[in-house]
Amino acid sequence: MRVVNLKGEKVKDANLPEQFKEEYRPDLIKRAVLAIQSNKRQAYGAKSDAGMRQSAKLSRRRRKYRGGYGRGISRVPRKVMTRRGTQFVFTAAVAPGTVGGRKAHPPKAVKDFSKKINIKERRKAIRSALGATLNKELVKSRGHLFKETPIIVDKSIEKIKKAKELKEFLIKVGLEKELERISEKKIRAGKGKSRGRKYRIKKGPLIVVSDKCDLIDTGKNLQGIDITKIKNINAELLAPGCNAGRLTIYSENALEKMNKEKLFMEKKK
Repeated sequence: MRVVNLKGEKVKDANLPEQFKEEYRPDLIKRAVLAIQSNKRQAYGAKSDAGMRQSAKLSRRRRKYRGGYGRGISRVPRKVMTRRGTQFVFTAAVAPGTVGGRKAHPPKAVKDFSKKINIKERRKAIRSALGATLNKELVKSRGHLFKETPIIVDKSIEKIKKAKELKEFLIKVGLEKELERISEKKIRAGKGKSRGRKYRIKKGPLIVVSDKCDLIDTGKNLQGIDITKIKNINAELLAPGCNAGRLTIYSENALEKMNKEKLFMEKKK
């Protein structure tokens, strides 16, 4: 694979690490992505005493002065609204279906949505997703607009400090139409608009760097682009929505680190 500089010019050739040779396994990738998404899911549920914060115990015994016996009313729990002597005005409460009552089967925060995945499966899924970034047909099927994939850049990319410089580089490597595609922002249909996710944003290229650098902060200013350290990549970043083949830009240092430390490979005893 050819290595380019910030001007988009070929500098040299480089060999890809063995992690890219893994066969394409969409079933494993999907398992790994769903495990990540389920573990990120936030606990959600009703308050445990919601709808039961009032006393609605109503006796049905014969001689209780504050009771429902002989009044021709159903055995629904009721609370006292007003009274005059032994004459009470009751209103149904607490039971599901009553005004202000509890829900019959509310969502409970104690429910555990997390899923587990074996370490070997997770690593194999990441290797499979890495290999999928080499497949032009898969990358095109995700909607990316590009000239070549993957794009390998020398270490100078990690020193970019301005979003303007990063944008100029992406244009020079033939991603001008891709930048136009991810700059569009659509208003979401449905209730999600009022729940902190008003806009739908398209996923653009993923940039993989070797370690903490200036580029990680710089990339936050460009919509749709994700930047991550090589040791932090996972199946969801490489295959958003369980669809493998994301357009990926690797720094030369990141690939060297992957090869040297044997990341995402089975540990040999």
